[in-house]
Amino acid sequence: MPTPDTRVRSRSLRFHGPGDIRLDEAAERALAPDEVRLRPLAVGVCGTDAHIVAGSFPAEPGVVLGHEVCGRVVEVGAGLDEANAPRVGDLVTVEPHRYCTACTWCRAGQEHLCAGKRGYGVHLDGGMAESMVVPARIAYVLPPDTVPWVGALCEPVACCIHAVDRLGIVAGEALLVLGSGPAGAVLAALGRLLGATPIVAADTREGRRDLALRMGADVAIDPRDPDQVRAAVDLTGGEGYPAVVDAVGSSAVLEQAITLARRGGRVLEFGVASPHDVAAVRPHDLFSRELTLLGSVINPWTHQRAVALLPRLGLDRLSTAFHGLHEFDEALAAQRRGDVDKVFVAPAGAAAAREPAR
Repeated sequence: MPTPDTRVRSRSLRFHGPGDIRLDEAAERALAPDEVRLRPLAVGVCGTDAHIVAGSFPAEPGVVLGHEVCGRVVEVGAGLDEANAPRVGDLVTVEPHRYCTACTWCRAGQEHLCAGKRGYGVHLDGGMAESMVVPARIAYVLPPDTVPWVGALCEPVACCIHAVDRLGIVAGEALLVLGSGPAGAVLAALGRLLGATPIVAADTREGRRDLALRMGADVAIDPRDPDQVRAAVDLTGGEGYPAVVDAVGSSAVLEQAITLARRGGRVLEFGVASPHDVAAVRPHDLFSRELTLLGSVINPWTHQRAVALLPRLGLDRLSTAFHGLHEFDEALAAQRRGDVDKVFVAPAGAAAAREPAR
């Protein structure tokens, strides 16, 4: 008789193709010596997840979704150094990337530009599951009193830290953030910590403008209203903004960002745009105004800084909603509607996502 499989089984949300997300069950695999097993508690639902489901962002068929992950360590590999590795019971956040380590960029300390990088929740199994296995080196220990859903925001916070590094914000200069979703709001909060003033946020949705004001923006405008746009430029003495971010990912937004930058200004493309979206840029405009166009992708070596900054960002000001693994359709719909600031999948239940361990 065949030996029965006595391994623990767990459920996970797997992407099987555009519009095809299934709640599957499978046996948990054994750990490699350098890995840890997590019990995910809070996993952010973001625009990337929506694009994957819609088929507009490439993902590996069969992959478990979820790259904004906070969970509890429940098992550690036999080869880990107890002095440095996460321990059973630790609350951790996951830096969700694997790099080739051998290409030109990896060897130059620019892993985030690795052409062979693979993302957890995109190419490798992510956190929308009852169990997740990752290398211990990408599991960052959080203070034990951290609220799990706040811990799950370390990934977008780390991306925003890289963005403001790229933008080179200087204390006392004005900052304009076009797009006030959760990431745009975090950019405003980071701008506040860095001393930018004034900080102006722009979004077409009133609720998102309110979020930006709660998170540190001095003014929030509707970018479709010419009078509000002119008033925002007047805050700079009519010069325009030295630092501008497209936090939407749109050709139209990028084009507007360029018009609102002052001479010598920097414009950062942060939002994830469609690969087919094309912006119209006047080369003479870049030349005559000596503008700098920048890009920012993921979070190279900024995850630990995100952990350190969590208590200072006031992320508890975000409104939240939590959905179980069996409610992914509802979670995705809520993310698209924007009824709340941030939507999470809570594999262990909403209470476990909302409350720190006692």
